[in-house]
Amino acid sequence: MKPVTRIHSRTAVLPDENIDTDRIIPARFLTTTERAGLGKFCFNDWRYRQDGSDNPDFPLNKPEAKGCSILVAGRNFGCGSSREHAPWALLDYGIQAVLCSEIADIFRGNALKNGLLAIVLDEAEHRWLLQNPGVELAIDVREQTIQLPDGGLIRFKLEAFARHCLLNGVDQLGFLLQHNDAITHYEQIQEKAA
Repeated sequence: MKPVTRIHSRTAVLPDENIDTDRIIPARFLTTTERAGLGKFCFNDWRYRQDGSDNPDFPLNKPEAKGCSILVAGRNFGCGSSREHAPWALLDYGIQAVLCSEIADIFRGNALKNGLLAIVLDEAEHRWLLQNPGVELAIDVREQTIQLPDGGLIRFKLEAFARHCLLNGVDQLGFLLQHNDAITHYEQIQEKAA
C-alpha cells in the first residue's frame, strides 16, 4: 500500500443515493483476489451499454470527470454486502477519496484498510460539493483538512489507527509485521513463564 498523505484533484460527482457495493462492482466480478484490473469493472452496469460501449449518460464517463481522483457520492455510499473488491475497484479505477455525508461502516472500514480515503462530511458541506462538481480540492490526511477553492477548510475526522496506516502506507498486517521483533520477544517471555 502506498502512503496517502495529500490528494489534490478536481471532484467527480455521482449524486445517486444508496449506491451499494454491488453497484460499485457487481458480484459476478468477484472471482479474483487480485486487486489489479478491477477498475475496468467499477460501476460496470452503469458505465457501459449492453453492447459494451461507454454509456455517455453515466456521470463518470463525462469529459469533465476524466482524471478526477476525488468522488463526491450521494448519501449512504457503499451500503450492502461487505466486499473488499469495492474499494479495490475504485482504487484501480483511479479514485483515491470518496466524500459523502453518510458512508456505510463496513465499506468505510474496508476502504481505509486498503488505502482509499473515505471521508464523512456534514450535510451542508456535502450538499455544496454535490452542487459544485469539478471543484479543485486539496485533502491533507495529516491535518485532516480539505482545502476548498476559496481557501476555506473543511475539517474531517479519521480514527487514529486508520490515519497512521494511511500516512505510513501500511495495512493491518503490515503494521503487525513492523512490530515482529517485539511480538517474538513477548512470545519468548510467555514460553519461559509457562
